[in-house]
Amino acid sequence: MSQSFAEYYQNVRQRQKRESLLWSGGILIVYLYSGYVSEFSWSVVWQGFPHLFDYIDEIMPVLHWPQLLANGHTKGSLAYWGYRLHIQLPLLGQTIAVAIAATLLSSFIAALAAFPAAGNTLTHPVFRYSLRSIAAFCRTMPELAWAVMFVMAFGIGPIPGFFALFLHSFGSQTKLFYESVEVTSDKPVRGLRALGASRIERMRYGLWPQVAPTFLSYTFMRLEINFRQSTILGLVGAGGIGQELMTSIKLDHFDQVSIVLLQIIIVISVLDYFSGKLRHYLLEGANHA
Repeated sequence: MSQSFAEYYQNVRQRQKRESLLWSGGILIVYLYSGYVSEFSWSVVWQGFPHLFDYIDEIMPVLHWPQLLANGHTKGSLAYWGYRLHIQLPLLGQTIAVAIAATLLSSFIAALAAFPAAGNTLTHPVFRYSLRSIAAFCRTMPELAWAVMFVMAFGIGPIPGFFALFLHSFGSQTKLFYESVEVTSDKPVRGLRALGASRIERMRYGLWPQVAPTFLSYTFMRLEINFRQSTILGLVGAGGIGQELMTSIKLDHFDQVSIVLLQIIIVISVLDYFSGKLRHYLLEGANHA
């Protein structure tokens, strides 16, 4: 008995090693071919590496300790560095508002669409694949492409940014959500079906409690992504702090590039911290309940 188990174990180990070597070799071939097609060159990397932080050095503000707390007319002071804060902070608030609005609306609609789009909810195939196709189209189009289309329709401002983030987020969230639904346990659903529960009731009481924490996590993650993406959408005139950042880059106002980037980093850090706290609080509350 022990001898046969040892042979079986060795066969399994050998098969795993062969599969690992085959997969590793295949990934290495794809990796090398991708580098060849993209014209990757180690010499270029080696030559450019010493200049990697040149731009960061360029945008760093010139601050002097003796004048640090002086008024806005004194070079080297914090006030002089932040002379456009009265313009930038409202734009930053606008960006946060657009990201939150797009995330909440897209996640809400995606949560509703995820259940009929999942393969384990007995939805008619035509309806299910129609929802999946719409979601795939929305997430296939980059946010920048959506933003350009809406800028041409509505003009420069936060509205194009909102619609661009909403559509792309809806497509991405729907896929994540219905895949989460598909990996749930079917035992609660079968129990509810045996009790005569309707399809809506089976989704509400059998599937929703299992996927709610995952939906919540994906929503918070999407909020952070949307805030970062909204800064990039300023490149095409979608408003917010991103437009201020792109304007500063184009005009070579390097000191303003750094202060805008600092604001973005601070907001993302704060969002990450509070979203983690809120997620922990809601999940702990749900578990205790």
